[in-house]
Amino acid sequence: MTRMNNKNAETVGFDSEAARTSPKTSAPSPRSAAVAIVPILFVLITFLFWYSTWFGRPLDDREMAQYLAETSVSHRTQHALAQVATELARGDRDARRWYPQVIRLAGSREPQLRLMAAWVMGQDNASEGFHKALLALLADPDALVRANAALALVRFGDAAGEAQLRLLLRPYTLVAPQAGSLQFLLKEHDSVRSGSVVARIRYGDAPPADVRSPLAGQLERQLAKDKATVLAGAEIAVLSPGQEQVWEALRALYLVGRPEDLGDVEGYAQGSTGMPDRVRQQAALTAEAIRKRESGGMTSEESSGH
Repeated sequence: MTRMNNKNAETVGFDSEAARTSPKTSAPSPRSAAVAIVPILFVLITFLFWYSTWFGRPLDDREMAQYLAETSVSHRTQHALAQVATELARGDRDARRWYPQVIRLAGSREPQLRLMAAWVMGQDNASEGFHKALLALLADPDALVRANAALALVRFGDAAGEAQLRLLLRPYTLVAPQAGSLQFLLKEHDSVRSGSVVARIRYGDAPPADVRSPLAGQLERQLAKDKATVLAGAEIAVLSPGQEQVWEALRALYLVGRPEDLGDVEGYAQGSTGMPDRVRQQAALTAEAIRKRESGGMTSEESSGH
C-alpha cells in the first residue's frame, strides 16, 4: 500500500499520524513479478498449443492451401485433411477443390499423411481419382495404410482389398529392423497403440532402432528373449488385433468377404478371448452374409432346407 496524505487518511477514517509514520510498502521485486507471470505464460502457451493443434478449429482457404501444400509441420497438414473429410461428410461440394492435394498426399513420404489421405478419399465414393489412388495404396509399405485403403475401397463397392481385410483379423508378427541387442519396453498382454514402441534394438554405439507396432492391439507373446541378440528380419513378437480393428474388418467383409475369409471370421463368431459380444455378433452376421453370396442369394438355413 502506498503512503496516503493526511486529507485522504482522514476521509477514510485513518489516523493521520499513523498514516504519516507507517512504513512504505516496497514495489514487487523483478523475481516475485516473474514468479507471478510464469503460471500465466504456462496457461497461455498451453492454450496456444492446443488451439494450433486442435482439428476442430476451422481453417480458412489460405490456411488450407498452405497446410495441404507444406507438409513440414505434419499436424497442420493432418488438420487440413480432417477439415476436407468434415466438409465431405456434410455434403459440401466445394471440398472437391482440394482433391488434387489429397491425392498428392496419398504419395507422401510420411505414413501418417498417407493414412489420413486414405481415410479422406473414402468419404467420396464417386471420385475416380480417389478410387485409383486407393488401389495404389494397397501396395503401401505401411500395414496400417494398406488396411485403411482396403476399408475405404469397400465404400466404392470394390473388393480389391479383401485380402488386407482378412489380415486385420489375424495376429501380426513384428520383425527386427536391424541386428543387435533386443530390449522389450512392453510385457506380454500389455495393450499396444498404433505407433507404440514395443522394443528397441541396439547395435554398438549406433542410435537404437525402435520397433513400433503398426496396429493397435495387445502384445500377445514375445518370440525372442529380452536382452537377446537378434538378426535383422528375425521374428520378435506377436501382436493380437484390437477390438476396433476387428470390428471394422468384420463390417467390411460383411459386404465383400469371400469363402476364403470364413475360417478367420468364424473364429470370432465362436467367441474370441478378450472380444466384446458385439464382435461375436458381427462375426456371425458376416459369416452368414458370405455364405449367402456363395450360395447365390440363399441363407445357409434356406440352402439346407430349413
